[in-house]
Amino acid sequence: MIFNLINRKIFTLLKVQYSNMLEYRVEIALWAVSGIIPFFMLNIWTNNNLNESINISDVMLSRYFLCAFFVRQFSVVWVVFSFEEDSLLGKVSPYLIQPLNPFFRYFAQHLAEQITRFPFALIIAFFFFIFNPESIWIPNLGILFLSIVSTFLSFLIQFLIQSIVACLCFWTEKASSIERLLFIPTLFLSGLLAPVVSFPAEVKSWIYLTPFPYLIDFPANLMSGNETNISRGLSMQILWIFLLFPLFKRIWFEGTKKYTAMGS
Repeated sequence: MIFNLINRKIFTLLKVQYSNMLEYRVEIALWAVSGIIPFFMLNIWTNNNLNESINISDVMLSRYFLCAFFVRQFSVVWVVFSFEEDSLLGKVSPYLIQPLNPFFRYFAQHLAEQITRFPFALIIAFFFFIFNPESIWIPNLGILFLSIVSTFLSFLIQFLIQSIVACLCFWTEKASSIERLLFIPTLFLSGLLAPVVSFPAEVKSWIYLTPFPYLIDFPANLMSGNETNISRGLSMQILWIFLLFPLFKRIWFEGTKKYTAMGS
């Protein structure tokens, strides 16, 4: 009975948010196009023969950056900006008296946006293959399934990190400023601009202890067929989720005790 009620709430949330996202499909298409940074990086890497330094062929490198594009498309998170805006506009107050944590609403919003974004990502990949026909490949079903799981875990890690930062809105009006500080290591250490394997050995040893390489680099390597330690990567993603979730619950609990609102 309880599970049916929860499932009905989740389904209703997804349905409402998907309908909402369809109204903004043109904007979402532009967001998808704006995520083609990996293709620019591929052009820089191949034109300067940088892939030779890490023993990756042109084909495997192009597949890596295509997969990095896909992983980024389905793991991008903006919950801190939504929560900050709702907090400043006083919309959080009615959410708090509802029998559902407000972050379930943002979570459904992100999933609905990903569903809406999916066909646009496929169209961009289609044009990528037109210009790079040698990169066409079909991953086997097992790898494809693990890649989807890994991409979803990447999304969960980013969602939890941003949710923790978003909860700082209970103490400051501009929690998004802190998120922008996190954007810098996310950009350079996640594998979006360069595969983590290209970093010096002494740098890689500590990068792999952070959550950043498991956001894009690991799922992209897994999906593209490049060499990667699958069990270690998935284990680290699950470990970071188990570390971040209690932290989020704690800071949410402390934040709601401190929360105050005023107005008509």
